[in-house]
Amino acid sequence: MSLPKYLTSRVFFVQAFLALLIIAVLGYLLMHWLTFTTDHGNEITVPNLSKLTEEQVEEKLDELDLDYVILDSLDFRSGYPKYSVVQQDPLPGAKVKVGRKVYLKINSSGFSSVKIPDLIEKTYREAVPTLRALGLEEGTITYIPNLGKDMVLEMRSKGRNISPGDKVLKGSKIDLVLGDGKASYEESLPTDTIASPTDEMPNEQ
Repeated sequence: MSLPKYLTSRVFFVQAFLALLIIAVLGYLLMHWLTFTTDHGNEITVPNLSKLTEEQVEEKLDELDLDYVILDSLDFRSGYPKYSVVQQDPLPGAKVKVGRKVYLKINSSGFSSVKIPDLIEKTYREAVPTLRALGLEEGTITYIPNLGKDMVLEMRSKGRNISPGDKVLKGSKIDLVLGDGKASYEESLPTDTIASPTDEMPNEQ
């Protein structure tokens, strides 16, 4: 039988139909196998673990067939209990598979201490970023007469003067005393260096 006649024969159409049927059945079985092996459709909603202790996290995730890994401890945050969860990944509400690991960052046990930087005679705009970089906060700003406008003249913490090198807890508020730039030149000089009008008059012969 010639090829053109075979392609238009009943035998060819029956064989083509059977081939397509076999492909469809195999495709259907493959999809079901993939669904079974990947546990498709059986997703778990990640709970909110914020402020929970490790024991509470373990209990909660065990009930959901999820696991967890503690990555690191963060600097102490006063809004969270000691050793409680501060950050998590995946975030609360995310859909995950059974056995998925939730990565956690834990609050440390307390504030660490830092040394006060030397901000004296630095400008306010220089001082604030330096404080924040060390984990300190800007406190009350006070102005006193001085030629240096917005220049740091004193640093205080909890009402007492502090010096560069002193240690305070991270997160502390540092009050800054700044110059207002309004002091006159004469006001900034010692009184014994200011000439009186009579000193400037020549002696009469």
